[in-house]
Amino acid sequence: MISRDVIPASHYSLEKHSGLLFHPTMMALPPILNPWTTIKAIWRLCYIFVQYIVVAIFKPPPPKHADPLPNPYGRVAVIGAGLTGVSSAAHCIAHNFEVVLFEAGSRSSLGGIWAHENSTSGLQLNSHLYRFHPAVVWRNAFPLRDEILSEIARVWEEYKLESRTRFETRVTSVKRADDDQFGRHQWLINNGEEGPFSAVIVNIGTCGKPKWIHLDGMPKDKGEQTEDSDNPTENNGSVFKKPIVHSSELDSDAVSEEAIKGKRVVVIGSGASGVEAVEAAIQRGAGGVVMIARTDKWIIPRNIFFDTFLACQPFGREMPLSFLWEAFLKQWQYYGVKDLVPMDSGLFEGTPVVNDAFLGHVRSGACRYIHGDPVRLTEQGVHVNVRERGTKLDDKGRKETISADLIVLATGYEKPSIDFLPDELFPEGYQRPDLYLQNFSTEDWSVLLTNSAYMSAIGTVGHFHIGIYTRILLTLLLDPNTRPIPKDMKLWVDLISFLKRGAKGGPLGFFTYAELTIWLFMFHLFRPDRLRWLFFIMFGWGIHGDLKERKRIKKTLTVKASKHGEPAPKSDGGKRKIRREKGH
Repeated sequence: MISRDVIPASHYSLEKHSGLLFHPTMMALPPILNPWTTIKAIWRLCYIFVQYIVVAIFKPPPPKHADPLPNPYGRVAVIGAGLTGVSSAAHCIAHNFEVVLFEAGSRSSLGGIWAHENSTSGLQLNSHLYRFHPAVVWRNAFPLRDEILSEIARVWEEYKLESRTRFETRVTSVKRADDDQFGRHQWLINNGEEGPFSAVIVNIGTCGKPKWIHLDGMPKDKGEQTEDSDNPTENNGSVFKKPIVHSSELDSDAVSEEAIKGKRVVVIGSGASGVEAVEAAIQRGAGGVVMIARTDKWIIPRNIFFDTFLACQPFGREMPLSFLWEAFLKQWQYYGVKDLVPMDSGLFEGTPVVNDAFLGHVRSGACRYIHGDPVRLTEQGVHVNVRERGTKLDDKGRKETISADLIVLATGYEKPSIDFLPDELFPEGYQRPDLYLQNFSTEDWSVLLTNSAYMSAIGTVGHFHIGIYTRILLTLLLDPNTRPIPKDMKLWVDLISFLKRGAKGGPLGFFTYAELTIWLFMFHLFRPDRLRWLFFIMFGWGIHGDLKERKRIKKTLTVKASKHGEPAPKSDGGKRKIRREKGH
């Protein structure tokens, strides 16, 4: 669900179809006299105005100052200062929960994966579908990296998270401590110097370090090296000695203007990173671009209506009528390049690439698309096993050497590890992505992994679900009657597994936004004692820490704790098993 693209927002607007409305000479008029300029200005004002309505209705109030909250309902540790981490922390502080935000990188890492993307990278989906926090106001329909980072930083500053963020603090361990006075679990981060926390939100995402692969003929300082790093082909001089970069480096110092302008670029990889790399190369003036695609990916248009309808499929898997969507795309999106349509995977079996221009580049010949497997690098370029469409990986094909001046490895990113969390939180059969509501540990609801557990989806990582999941966690902290027990959380996973048995990639390996929304509403409907929290969880209304509210919540927590009639258990350094009694 990570949304990345290189097309500037101005490329996706009504201007794209201006030839249908205005004579071409109209576009040559001075801007002040051009009606199209007025239309675009009105469009942008309306776009921003709609967002201010959303802000007025749903934005939770930020704290008035950066001082610690005087009477917080609890303390939450948020791991990862990316888009999701900043949003989760802002929701916590707005609802009277103190928070500490842990980030392994420096201040320049604020924003997570976006802080390491190309400056030409931008949203694939319309920004109305990427409202990672209610306070966000986008200036463009498809903002680029810098605008996205500026909005992340603005929310971070507005909600006084600067003093609550610990940069260059890698989390290496999360351990259980004594329960608090209300019987809620407590957690210690690293050496515990930040004190105990009532809950932990892990927001490390699914994209970590750039993923490099190793091919024969690649210099020793590039790609993944094995223990036997002496490549015999290097001794024969058959080594590609021109630039090799990861797709995330295309606008960095690693690729100078002279290294790409007018040169032949070969992109290895056909996913979102590969599509982005092709467009970045063309924008920077490459003389020719070739994409080597081991597998074909579905490419859907950047159309807010189409993408929303697609995400409204409620079953989260291929269904008997899914072929209608696919047939529509073949005729509308893939005209002239139907040999790029995936043959071995359905539209609802993996995350599609959202893009309007890439297929046009293939049609025009600006990009040559090759089905095949990169075999090795040579002095001239890439030796490829070119296969026919529909054949399987590594099936025998014809051999061809593709000349290259620059090779781009669009091989994605490594999946971040969560080995700092206790192993007992994820028993066999209930590991990522098979978690309660796809984000909570089935052994302890106080550990939430927002946007850190999914594999594939049709939707977006940066939308309203971040706040909803955070508020579910806060509700469980505030009201013991709403808490699920491990048995019930596992039952939920088992039920979804039964309903989606046979789904490619596993029952929770792929889902749609409509399916996720159904899960969230069922969270309330199957437990009537949660219904009174419905408007808080779904819309963020209420719970801001006023005196009357604090008294009511304290009474609820105290009554529940007294019913247990048990003293708070002693800590054993985090080694004891997760408690399984009711309410934990």
